[in-house]
Amino acid sequence: MAKKDVITPWEVSGEIDYNRLVERFGTKPITHDLLERMEKHSGRLHFMLRRNIFYSHRDLNIVLDHYEAGGKFVLYTGRGPSGPVHLGHLIPWVFTKHLQNTYGCKLLFQFTDDEKMLIREDYDTDITNHWVYENSLDLMALGFDPENTEFLV
Repeated sequence: MAKKDVITPWEVSGEIDYNRLVERFGTKPITHDLLERMEKHSGRLHFMLRRNIFYSHRDLNIVLDHYEAGGKFVLYTGRGPSGPVHLGHLIPWVFTKHLQNTYGCKLLFQFTDDEKMLIREDYDTDITNHWVYENSLDLMALGFDPENTEFLV
């Protein structure tokens, strides 16, 4: 009997069926065609794409179609500031910085402090404000374009 896979923000265990995850989350596999299109714009694929760190996407083809037709797009990501930044945060942020550099797009980065205060009894505005400040310093240290980056708190 195969072990049941568990995939949550806090745990990943069991035998992971990536094809099933693509179906479950409504994403699409990253194809060779998409990689070639991205390489055309950046000159060289980002190391995370070359090493297959990411295996699926949602609407990347639509974004590239829009960009290649002369359109612009905005990047949006965020963080629930509950403690120090770790590698799991840095991986998508480093890739987001690459996208910002390659496509010249604006980044909206939201700190979802309200979310943490609602689910954790031990959090209050002082704690979340502390982590918003500390985490924003970590983000700035990655070198995002200050003219094209906005923090939403």
